[in-house]
Amino acid sequence: MPELPEVEVVRAGLAPAVTGARIIGCEVLDSRALKRHVPLTGDDGQGGHGVTLSALAGAERATDFERRVVGLTLAAPRRRGKFLWIPVSEKQALLAHLGMSGQVLLRALDAPDDKHVRIRLWVEHPQHGELRLDFADQRLFGSLALDALTPDARGLADVTAAQLASVPAQAAHIAPDPLEESFDDAEFVRAIRSRSRGIKVLILDQTLISGVGNIYADEALWRARLHPETAGSSLSVRKAAELLMHLREVFSKALAEGGTSFDEQYVNVNGQSGYFAHSLNAYGRGGEPCPRCGGAIKRVPFGGRSSHFCPKCQRKR
Repeated sequence: MPELPEVEVVRAGLAPAVTGARIIGCEVLDSRALKRHVPLTGDDGQGGHGVTLSALAGAERATDFERRVVGLTLAAPRRRGKFLWIPVSEKQALLAHLGMSGQVLLRALDAPDDKHVRIRLWVEHPQHGELRLDFADQRLFGSLALDALTPDARGLADVTAAQLASVPAQAAHIAPDPLEESFDDAEFVRAIRSRSRGIKVLILDQTLISGVGNIYADEALWRARLHPETAGSSLSVRKAAELLMHLREVFSKALAEGGTSFDEQYVNVNGQSGYFAHSLNAYGRGGEPCPRCGGAIKRVPFGGRSSHFCPKCQRKR
C-alpha cells in the first residue's frame, strides 16, 4: 500500500505539470473508482451545500463527477499522510486516495492506454499544452472525488501562514504527518507516552501521526532498536523523540530513492518504480541476517499483515 513517501513522490511529480492547468475533459471508465465521491444536486460548483444523493447508481455518480470537474482550474497539489489533493477553489479540491494499488499517471494525449485505467482527465496547461491524467487502480481500493475543503488550524506542508490552510473533509480526521512544518513533536511524544498499546500499533494510528504504514513502521522501529510490542508508556521522552527522528530519516531516504516498489502496482507519475526496497533493513527480510547484529530477522503475524524485527537487538521491554 502506498505510504507517505510514495504519495509525496506522486505529488512532487504532478506539481509542475498540473499547477495552473485547466481540466478540459473527463471520462469515467469504471465508477467503482469514485467510491469516495459524494454527488450533490443544487451545488454551486465551488463546494457549496446541496442535497446528498448517497443512493445514486454508478452511472449517475460518474455523470456527476464528469460534469463537475470539467472547466476546473488546478492549483498546486498537496498531501497529508496518504491523502493527495489538488485545490480547485477555496472551497473544493480534487481528492485522490491511492488505496492499495492506485496510480496517478501523466501521459501525452496519444500515449497508449495504461493497464487498469479507471478515470481519464484531459488537462490544458499554459506552458505545457494538453496532457492526459490517468487514474489507474488494479485492486479498486482507491478513489478520486470532489471534496469540500475545511479549515485546518494545524496547517499543511509547504503552505505559509499567510495562505489558507485547509484540508479535504475526508482527510480532516487524521493528524499531520512528520514531514509537515506544523507537526508538533512535543505533542507526538506526549501522546505516545500516555498510551499503553504497542508502539507499532501507535505509530500506525493515523489520528496520532499520519502517513506511517507497515513498511516504514518496521524500518523506523528497527533503527530505533524498539520491539514492535513495546508499550508506548514505557518509552522515555528521549526514546520517543528518537523514534520520531528515525521515522523522518526513513521517510527522507525513501523519498530520495523514489519510494518502495515491490511490483508494478506502485509507480510514480511517469510509470517508474522506486528503489527503496533495496535499502530495507527489516521489512520483508524474515529469516535473513540482521544488518546490524547478524541475528535472524523474525516475521510474525500482525493484524492481518506481518511485523519484521530482530529479536536480538530489538528486545521487548
